[in-house]
Amino acid sequence: MKRVNLFSVIPLMLITGSAVIAGGADNIQDVDDRIATVEGLSGPEAVHWDAEQEIWFVSNFNGDAAGDANGFVSKIASDGEILEREFMIGTDGHPLHGPRGMRIDGERLWVADAEGLHAFDRRSGAHLEFIDFSAFEPGFLNDVEIGPEGAIYLTDTGNARLFRIVDGEISVVADEGLVSPPNGVVWDAGHEALMLAPWGGGRTLIGYRPGQDDLIDGETLPAGGNMDGLEAWQGGLLIASQHDQAIWFVRDGEAEILIRTPGRPADIGLDASGRRLAVPYIALDRVDIWELPDRP
Repeated sequence: MKRVNLFSVIPLMLITGSAVIAGGADNIQDVDDRIATVEGLSGPEAVHWDAEQEIWFVSNFNGDAAGDANGFVSKIASDGEILEREFMIGTDGHPLHGPRGMRIDGERLWVADAEGLHAFDRRSGAHLEFIDFSAFEPGFLNDVEIGPEGAIYLTDTGNARLFRIVDGEISVVADEGLVSPPNGVVWDAGHEALMLAPWGGGRTLIGYRPGQDDLIDGETLPAGGNMDGLEAWQGGLLIASQHDQAIWFVRDGEAEILIRTPGRPADIGLDASGRRLAVPYIALDRVDIWELPDRP
């Protein structure tokens, strides 16, 4: 597989000792700037917005993410009210163990889980399909995205792989060349690539180009690490960084911190307006919602 160095990064950050200042500390939001908080959850790992229904879906580990068969997906109103806590639970044959990344494709909500991918009816919550990954001995299946060609992509953070699923057929499209295990994944039109958030010590985003079947180096954060969720926003990318408990924004080689979170941010969700960002914390059993500022 080819690997391309797309561009060098010019960080906007000023780093002094252990202090990090991005575009002026006064511009960074914190816990006092939240517009809503969703409590009463159980190990929330990911948030995804349904634009037609104007609701949030929140995946909950609810215990052991590897295999205790009691995970669920919650249905949350746009203002943070819990409409149905256990809206999607799977079936006896294919229960949700520790649901994580989600993505809407038509009328389906695809949900990554310990042993594979579940599809649910996004309106009724009914279980529709399960794609079994056990033959691939997955390490930690994590986040889902729909590529521009309609294929489903799924990251394996445990074994540093990116899968592609077409008509139920699974293939590995990236493993060698992934310096850090991929966590979050999102399609980014600016890079014309699926951008992957590095987990572990890496701070450089990696992109996979489906049409060219190659990897590219994206932006590098000047600080942070253990990146989780990604969202495309205002021509750049929002990044959840667990190492420094921050939401970063990178665009055109520049990086800044938008939010200092009170816990380790997991797989973030962005509403259709691009103004409200939902941040889940597994350890806090909570999701916080912020209103994002405009970026020229």
